[in-house]
This record gives sequence, C-alpha cells and structure tokens, in this order.
Amino acid sequence: MESEKKIKLEGLQIGMYISKIDRPWNEVPFAFEGMLIESNEDIDTIKKHCQYVYVDSSRGRSPSPMYWLNDIKELVSREVVDKGADEYELLRKEEYQDSSSLSEELEAAKDIYRTINEDIGDTFDELRLSKKLNLERVHDSVITTVDSVIRNPTAFKLLLEFKQADDYSYNHALRSSVWCAQFGRHMGFSLDDINELALGGLLLDVGKTQITAELLNKKETLTQSEIATFRSHVDSGVRILAEADNVPQSVLEMVATHHERANASGYPQSLENENIPVYGRIGGIVDSFDAMTCDRPWRERPYSPHEAIHDLYRLRGTAFHKELVEQFIQAIGVYPAGSLVELRSGEVGMVIAINNEQRLRPKVMLVLDQDKKEKHPFRPIDLAERDDLSIRRALNHSAYGIKMNELFLANICEFFA
Repeated sequence: MESEKKIKLEGLQIGMYISKIDRPWNEVPFAFEGMLIESNEDIDTIKKHCQYVYVDSSRGRSPSPMYWLNDIKELVSREVVDKGADEYELLRKEEYQDSSSLSEELEAAKDIYRTINEDIGDTFDELRLSKKLNLERVHDSVITTVDSVIRNPTAFKLLLEFKQADDYSYNHALRSSVWCAQFGRHMGFSLDDINELALGGLLLDVGKTQITAELLNKKETLTQSEIATFRSHVDSGVRILAEADNVPQSVLEMVATHHERANASGYPQSLENENIPVYGRIGGIVDSFDAMTCDRPWRERPYSPHEAIHDLYRLRGTAFHKELVEQFIQAIGVYPAGSLVELRSGEVGMVIAINNEQRLRPKVMLVLDQDKKEKHPFRPIDLAERDDLSIRRALNHSAYGIKMNELFLANICEFFA
C-alpha cells in the first residue's frame, strides 16, 4: 500500500503531514503546498476549508485505518456497532467440533511450530533492519496454525507453554495469534475471519521492531518521553502495514486500535467502545492477557493465567467490553490449558483440557506428588469425575522449581496418548 492516504477530517492529528487537499492550495490560508500539522489550530483551519485531505505517513504520523476514505470493504463491525450482543451474533457463522485428538494434534503442531517460529523470527529481524514486511510468508504460516487450532484448540496452546521462546516479541506474537484463533473458534467466526483475526494477533506489536531493545527491556520506570516513544509502536505498526501489500482492512484496524479501551482510557486516540472495531476490542483483550502471563524485565514474576483471568474480569465493563471478556474466559477456561494448579490433596498438575460444563474442574496431568516430588509416570485425571479432588489454587509456571520444557518436551506426545 502507498504511504499517502485519503482520510476523513475526524482522523486528523498533530504530527500528520498533509500532502494534498480537496481544493487548490491557493484557496486555503497556508503558505506552502503541503504542511505538517503542528497544533489544534491547524486542524481547525483545515476543517473550515476542506472536506477531506491526503496524509503522507512517510513524512509524519500515520492516520488510523478507521478514517481512510477508499473502496476497501469495511469491517463487518462497522455495520453493527453499538448493538450489544447482536453485533457478535452477526459474526457467528460456524460451530466447530474437535476433529483431531490431543496426542494426534500435538504431533502435527510440532512441525507447524518450527515453521511459524522461524518465519516470525526472520520477518521481525528484517523489519528491525527497516526492510519491508513480508506478509505472504507469515500469512501462510498463520493459516496452517489456525487449521491446527480448528482441529483441536488445546494442542498448539500446550506446545507454546513447553516451548518458551527467548525473544519476548516472537513469543508474544505467536501466543497472541493462537489466543485470537482460539477465541474466534469459540465465537463461531468464519474460517476467513479467524485467519484475519489470527494474522492481526500476530502483528499487533509489529511496530515495536522500530523501538530499541534497550527501551523495550528497561527495568526502571519509564520517563514521559520514553512512554511516548513506547506508545509510538502503534503508529509505527500502522505505517509498516500500510506500506505492505495485501494487508486486510480488518488487520489494519485491529493493530491501530488494540490499545484503545472501552472507557476511552487507551491510546493513541482515546476511542470509546462503540468506536473501536470488534477485532480491535479482541486484540486489546488478547494482548493484555498474554502480556500479563509472560516474563518481563520490570516485574518479579508474571501472572498465572488464572490471575490474569481475574484481572480481565475485574476490568470488564470499564477497560474492556463486558461480553467479550466473558466470552474470552469461556473460550480459554478459568484455568486455561497449560496452567499449573495445586490440588487440595497437595499434588500439582498441569491443565490439559478445560471443562465447558464445569469450568472449575478441568482435566489435569499430575506432575508432582503431595511432597512436591516428580511423579513417575505422569498421570492424567479428570476432576469432573473425581468428587474427592478439587483445585486449591493456581500456580505460576515456575512454582516449586518446575521447568515445563524439561518436564514435558522430550516425550510430549506420550504424555497425552
């Protein structure tokens, strides 16, 4: 896509470069043909004289795709906005059933993981060197990953818990993509919609490739200037996607709005819920949930998935759309697959399947006994079938010195046969 975009006047912001307007330049009170918006007064003047303008993102701030004026098909959410539950029902097209067992899909997922992890790494590395986004490469990998999630929504997610990548940006991108695919599957979106949603999840933070590793990994409190630089990743991401080929409009909108919040407390535009596209709302939930559960330099430990679920639930109806949060929790479970839990017996297990009927009683793989010693062999139990056992509490991934990859990775499929 070209860097110059025709936009609505509502999308004007300080820092944008106006390259063309809808009338001759001599009919407006500006000294030059082309201008950088430096104040709200500049915006007011443009609005007095023009009905639309062209913004060049290569010379200034990128406009949100929400304000582009073009012939690209609008995202379905634009037609159904502010209709409560109905807007999600209009997106519901399918009802998916598992078509592959956990052990079968884990075997397939291992090969898929190797490919997409390599593709993400190469793509992000190229962007750090200021090369163009190779969308086709990651797009094909996303489709293959989504196919795995459609066949069995648990397998790929479990594999990600075992294979924690060293680079947070790669790990977060892939996990977000898989969460989006799992969420879209639960919501009954069409396969095409899930593919776009998962692609958007993969690219949510693509703009961070333009921020230094020193800032991204800083442990100390960020200065106001550093916060502004950090938040610029949204603008950078939109610019990267706008300059790439064949980027779906829904993906652009998702990247542009995944840090907006329902109560207008987000950035960069402080949009309220009714003005945030559905994919942007989903992106915000997924991005926040996964960020909470990942290791970051500035905090002592990540949230357990169960703690992150509680935090999202607390924020429903304020920062995040109430129904979407509740649907997300239904999709991934109160104790998501891959979570570590301690039972009232003292044994420790990893959740390997959620129970849609009894969400507090998932299926778990017991890995430690009552004395917190490794069990041999590991043993799966379904808590829904055991009245004598229940979950006492959720654990973080390093509890009791557990190392997920060392425990499971070598013989992963045998554990779930």
